[in-house]
Amino acid sequence: MITGSFDYHQPGTLQEAVALLAKLGDGARVLAGGHSLIPTMKLRLAMPEHLIDLQAVRELKKIQVTGAEVCIGAMTTQAELIASDELHRAAPIVRETSLQIADPQVRYLGTIGGNVANGDPGNDMPALMQCLDATFVLSGPDGERSVQAREFYEAAYFTARDDLEILTEIRFAATSGGYAYEKQKRKIGDYATAAAAVLLGKGADGSCEQASIALTNLADTPLYCEAASAQLVENGLTEPSVDAAVASAMSQIDPVDDNRGPAEFKRHVAAIILRRAIQQAWARA
Repeated sequence: MITGSFDYHQPGTLQEAVALLAKLGDGARVLAGGHSLIPTMKLRLAMPEHLIDLQAVRELKKIQVTGAEVCIGAMTTQAELIASDELHRAAPIVRETSLQIADPQVRYLGTIGGNVANGDPGNDMPALMQCLDATFVLSGPDGERSVQAREFYEAAYFTARDDLEILTEIRFAATSGGYAYEKQKRKIGDYATAAAAVLLGKGADGSCEQASIALTNLADTPLYCEAASAQLVENGLTEPSVDAAVASAMSQIDPVDDNRGPAEFKRHVAAIILRRAIQQAWARA
């Protein structure tokens, strides 16, 4: 199908983009990689009067690792995340996740900012950012503010971002220890039927010193599993403890029947995927 008519804008700086969005108001939409917005425009589910393309805003395309902090610009593509050895050393789970998003053609244009900002529960990066305890930086007419990834998602396609704000950066601490992003899908390039991001830290005595678990596409928002994470820290990686952690995480999910399968199938798959992710992360730790 063909999109409705719109005016196209390509600002060269973030300041220009924020000013344009404030000036044009509700009729404007920001375009990052376009893989979420353009299909909805073709279906006439979204009909913006103005499209603000961020491709020329170079300050939004960066990967910086400073000491123990990682900062990624919102317009950084999935392909650039995969290619960065510096980022891989600081947080290897990012490359592992990015490699499971869609296909190479999509990854060359799809951006990390677009993936986390639109609130699609099927996207992979939102749960990963909750697992990493990332912070999102938002810029708007009233200045800059930060929102924790674990507090950003309110419902499907509803987030803490104001309509006049642009997500500019993602920040999180460099990781150590074991990691895994496990994803079950119908075919290569598809959204997840269920996916799990896991970070685990192993102590010198073999104890679990740190754990972080988040789930993708099993509710109308990504799910950070705080109780399941705490279960592993308190009781270690014994079989009963892993069983209890998986059961705790499963009590949080709320899948629905759709073309990826009935809810009960998703519950079954989610438990297997999470257990596999925990085992993989612990083996790497």
